[in-house]
Amino acid sequence: MLLYITLGTNDLARSKTFYDATLATIGLHFMGEFDGEIGYGPTGAAKPLVWINPPFDGKPATVGNGSMPAFTAATRAAVDAFHSAALAHGGTDEGAPGLRYDPNFYSCYVRDPDGNKLSAVCTAAE
Repeated sequence: MLLYITLGTNDLARSKTFYDATLATIGLHFMGEFDGEIGYGPTGAAKPLVWINPPFDGKPATVGNGSMPAFTAATRAAVDAFHSAALAHGGTDEGAPGLRYDPNFYSCYVRDPDGNKLSAVCTAAE
């Protein structure tokens, strides 16, 4: 089980706009800014599960080749909303919502404004 994930950014304000809109579609909400990092988690969580921050070493944030967090979405409509929100807030398309791999793996792929690849996935039968 993961405790949290971090994604690097070179523009925290731009990332906040992107992640506020995109993560809200799957039930993760802004929990606050802490020491130059912003955190997101589900309603009622004690601590953020997703952190967005400039790299600690002070160097520019770069994309991890082959790295991609996949977020759980409760419904296929939430996957669609995640994809739409990402594109509307500075993200780019890496794979439109649709079925992949098996009859219940409905997913989309996007990149955030810094180039981090993200996915939202619904595995519920619909």
